[in-house]
Amino acid sequence: MKKIYDDLAFKISKQTTNDYSTSFSLGIRFLAKEIRNSIYAIYGFVRIADEIVDSFHGYKQKEMLEDLKLETFKAIENKISTNPLLHSFQEVVNKYEIPHDLIHQFLHSMEMDLEPQSYSQEKYEEYILGSAEVVGLMCLKVFVYGNNEKYRELKPFAMKLGSAFQKINFLRDLKDDYSILGRSYFPQIDMNNFNQNTKKEIEADIELDFSIGYEGITRLPYTTRFGVYIAYIYYSGLLKKIKKLDANVILNKRVRIPNSKKYGLFFKGYIRHSFNIL
Repeated sequence: MKKIYDDLAFKISKQTTNDYSTSFSLGIRFLAKEIRNSIYAIYGFVRIADEIVDSFHGYKQKEMLEDLKLETFKAIENKISTNPLLHSFQEVVNKYEIPHDLIHQFLHSMEMDLEPQSYSQEKYEEYILGSAEVVGLMCLKVFVYGNNEKYRELKPFAMKLGSAFQKINFLRDLKDDYSILGRSYFPQIDMNNFNQNTKKEIEADIELDFSIGYEGITRLPYTTRFGVYIAYIYYSGLLKKIKKLDANVILNKRVRIPNSKKYGLFFKGYIRHSFNIL
């Protein structure tokens, strides 16, 4: 009867993904059916850690994150957990042999979010490595069905793509991160003097990451390529919208793409994918 619990755990991971991220959920739907649950499980794990540091204010966040870390590796070792999100995650980690150092690096970046920080270039790169690049690598293990040779080939591209996504998130969430959470991720930037020149420098850096990451998408197995391409299209559209806005606008509101426009972007992506013209 354990299969009932296994299925329930993945359903909870899927529901977590659907509730927290419309765009990510749409991308997963375009992946091969046999790997969708695995990506839901990775997202569910990442989300619960992110919620601890971003939303659980007034609670013992540091203790909660440490408990999550201990419970995560205990679940991986025992190959079971009474926490459904961790149970589905451990199954994916064990099935695809996801390196444990990726999980440690991710949780380290979450720890960095527990205290307000002024980020140097080194700290900025360290944070992005753990919060985005290694998550991309966890997913890559699944996208290549555990093929280690393909994983090593695509690893640098997946890291750049994850980095681009995260930097766009930083730009999109600039207002809330700074005014609500007391965070300013971009190094050596005075938020009181954030201007067009600074914004353009960040955008140029993102576009460089994007150009490298895109190359990796074209090399993915056909069954996984379109789902990742959907995520690329969404973030590319978000960056284009951000580029059109004044720096002052970015400082004062969170940039969004309406669902109607998302579907339009995804339809164009589907046409390109169908004709194999990525």
